[in-house]
Amino acid sequence: MTTPRLPNIQATPSAMAGIGLLMMAIACFAFMDTLTKQVTLSVPVLMVIWARYLIQAVVTTLFILPKTGRTVLITERPLIQMVRGALLMLTTLLAIVSLQFLPVGEFSAIVMTSPLLVTLLAARLLGEHVSNLRIVLVCGGFAGTLMIVRPGSDAFSWVMVFPLLLVITNAAFQLLTGKIAQTEKSMTTHFYSVWTGAVLTTLLLFWGWSAIDDMYLWFEIFLIGAAGAIGHFLLIVSFEKSPTAALMPYMYAQIGFAMFGGWLLFDHIPDHWSMLGIGLIALCGLAGGILTLVENTPKQAGASDRAD
Repeated sequence: MTTPRLPNIQATPSAMAGIGLLMMAIACFAFMDTLTKQVTLSVPVLMVIWARYLIQAVVTTLFILPKTGRTVLITERPLIQMVRGALLMLTTLLAIVSLQFLPVGEFSAIVMTSPLLVTLLAARLLGEHVSNLRIVLVCGGFAGTLMIVRPGSDAFSWVMVFPLLLVITNAAFQLLTGKIAQTEKSMTTHFYSVWTGAVLTTLLLFWGWSAIDDMYLWFEIFLIGAAGAIGHFLLIVSFEKSPTAALMPYMYAQIGFAMFGGWLLFDHIPDHWSMLGIGLIALCGLAGGILTLVENTPKQAGASDRAD
């Protein structure tokens, strides 16, 4: 009879570098969301999305093409790639509209329920096994969301439909990402995503253009696009250096970065119920990430499974 062992999670230099890159990536995303909330007070939402995607597409192309050449354009599922890009653009649109009504910290916490929703949808749509513990964590994340939006209270209004729709579109985007990741390269998927968003928003810009005379506003718009491009690049590299399961628990640090940005720029501190909801979402998400890490850690080689 062998004694059960805890998973051996080794903090290799590559894994630690991946975690560090991930933290920088989510800091970029929190900065991008905070600055977007401020810029959209003066600039039409569609212009901000257009600039963000165009800058990100150009920066991505300048980085990817010299390394991969035209092979980055090769895909077995061009239609699905474009649908995924359209879903990402819609998610971005809902995110920016949501940020006009919600503080950055609360917004980021609600968005972080997407991985929990994906867990349930994966069981229903993809036939994946989901343990009872994961279902409890999903329910906990949903309860945390209710603490933030508080239906029936003064804090709740019809605009809460935007972040809730965002969670749904983001979950669909994540499911589609998981499906095409089996056959498509990450750089190819990212390339098609940003250029699909850039093309769609350029076509829609006819209805959303407004003259901007303030050069500082243009500088802030450029920073939003640059932060998105740098953040996604760091995210891709972090997943190349570390296993996905090892990185997932650290994703929820974005809530902390977002709360700090909201306090710094808008002097906003979440109320007690929102803090409880944010904490519950982060706790359930963190527990789900650790559970994934434990499930995906290879077993220690014992007397019965040693390779001879």
